[in-house]
Amino acid sequence: MTHSSPTHSSPPTPRTVPVDVVLPCLDEAAALPWVLARIPDGWRAIVVDNGSTDGSAEIARGLGATVVHEPRRGFGAACHTGLLAADADIVCFCDCDASLDPALLLPFVRAVRDGDSDLVLGRRRPQGRGAWPPHARLGNLVLARMLRRRTGLRLHDLGPLRAARRTELLGLGLTDRRSGYPLQMVVRAADAGWRVEEREVPYRPRTGRSKVTGTWRGTWHAVRDMRTVLNQPPLATRPQETAR
Repeated sequence: MTHSSPTHSSPPTPRTVPVDVVLPCLDEAAALPWVLARIPDGWRAIVVDNGSTDGSAEIARGLGATVVHEPRRGFGAACHTGLLAADADIVCFCDCDASLDPALLLPFVRAVRDGDSDLVLGRRRPQGRGAWPPHARLGNLVLARMLRRRTGLRLHDLGPLRAARRTELLGLGLTDRRSGYPLQMVVRAADAGWRVEEREVPYRPRTGRSKVTGTWRGTWHAVRDMRTVLNQPPLATRPQETAR
């Protein structure tokens, strides 16, 4: 299948930065100011606009973020475009809806940089009513158990807050471009023998309407995508895949 290439709002320039934070974005104008204000000093925010119609890209650019446009709809498409746009040694991922604080990534990055872990994931702990709908929590629990059977990793959450080294992430050859992207990252990391660590993080009610887990239908589609990933054989037994 042929896909259109992502487009940048301005030509990227060669640079060396400590950390890049990929923020997939679809109509998050109300959340962006808070999220971008919480990016640690010296880190770069890469906002991947996935077809917003509320001016999210312009707001992000005005707040100093690097903005990349990904025309293909899908959480995985946006995340991977951000990964390809990154040039830092360590890349983090965080939702752009103000449910998670990017400042929480500081110890994640420290663990990766110090060589204590290869992939650090955030285990979400709901804070307040509406932070994590019951159907979304149930779907996550089921998938975590399936992941344990598939990989042996004793994880409790497949949340979006995470950190790893960019070169190693690209080497995983991630191909999912929908909701299965975060899970595929963990599965392939486990297959590659990575040290995967989970750390608890507070999870706030999101700003605005959820595009995926806010409804039973969205949650079901996400679970379906992730089950497809879990049913894939280990990478070593499949034909060579491309990162794009």
